[in-house]
Amino acid sequence: MAIVAVVMGGSIAAMLHSSPEKVLTNASGEIELLAKKARSAAILHQKPYAIEFHENRLRLLPFAEASESERTTALGNEIGGTAVDSEGGPTLREEISIDSDIALGVRRWNTEDFVAPSKNFVPVWRFDPNGLSEPITVRMTVGESYAQDTYHPLTATIADSELEAK
Repeated sequence: MAIVAVVMGGSIAAMLHSSPEKVLTNASGEIELLAKKARSAAILHQKPYAIEFHENRLRLLPFAEASESERTTALGNEIGGTAVDSEGGPTLREEISIDSDIALGVRRWNTEDFVAPSKNFVPVWRFDPNGLSEPITVRMTVGESYAQDTYHPLTATIADSELEAK
């Protein structure tokens, strides 16, 4: 019985120790899947789509319906293209929740700092009908652990990933 208790105790401790890693890996996979859906929807429907980063959730929706709080690039230039009316055909909308322990940060191409979504600021990630997306890096932090994923602008998949779980 004592040996079984020691083995069970070690197993539980190992699971608890890897918990931040599991939470970050799952969130990373969900965000990548949502990015692939956004790219596919933009190509299929031939209109821009967007992912909005909120504090504990991400929303996939047509770009024309995306938050009005951000219509500029990281350098302050107006985002190119015209908004497409969402009328006239099916549109894809989806939302995923992010674990409340995870703090999100988004870093735009050609910038150095990660910006956290807030009630007053909702970063928007654009996906165009030609299959291109804005190159961004998403950083997720749980305590002292973090995962950082840089997305490829041609495929909307993770091009570079970094994970440090403590």
